[in-house]
Amino acid sequence: MPTLPNWKQPSMIKIALISGGSFDCLPEPADLYVGVDAGSLRLLEHSLPLDWAIGDFDSVTPEELGRIKDLAERFLQAPAEKDDTDLELALKEVFKVYPQAQVHIYGALGGRMDHMMANLFLAAEPDLAPYMEQIELVDSQNIVRFRPAGRHVIQPIQGMTYISFMPSDGSRLTICHAKYPLDASNYFFKKCYSSNEFIDRDIDIQLDKGYVVLIYSKDKN
Repeated sequence: MPTLPNWKQPSMIKIALISGGSFDCLPEPADLYVGVDAGSLRLLEHSLPLDWAIGDFDSVTPEELGRIKDLAERFLQAPAEKDDTDLELALKEVFKVYPQAQVHIYGALGGRMDHMMANLFLAAEPDLAPYMEQIELVDSQNIVRFRPAGRHVIQPIQGMTYISFMPSDGSRLTICHAKYPLDASNYFFKKCYSSNEFIDRDIDIQLDKGYVVLIYSKDKN
């Protein structure tokens, strides 16, 4: 297992996790690079470290699997028939070792629709729910974050035009200080409150239970 620099405290650890879905942007510099299934090859193709390789590896050839095994600092192969997706398995392994880590996931949006939907609902997995605020999904057009029930101050991200809110089933969401507020005076239920915008200040939200998926996005260039 790779050793982190001595000056790195657990709360400062940044992990880049590369999944096997659509991949259109390179990860920001990280302390630990984790390849999930075919995502391991993407790290190698871009001359990035393959610190961990995790998955069932059913989407790579035997030759590719041999290369991954040879070059990964830590290799974990799971059976193809399992309850967790490869990404869920990788996240559970990461938080088992680094419970305070901030994890940025690439290659988890786009590609197969069933995989993307499973990734958007990562916070519904009981073992991952306690870490939801430490998880971020990234591609060239979107950044996805998760927030549990309660009050939260939501800050803008440079370059992202829109923000959408997707509360879990049965959750009641309040949105303040946004272009399109939502409160008791105009409340209506939607599965996804899309295409909202910041108006020169942070947005305040409140959720009574469950969790909310925050989707920052911009139009394609």
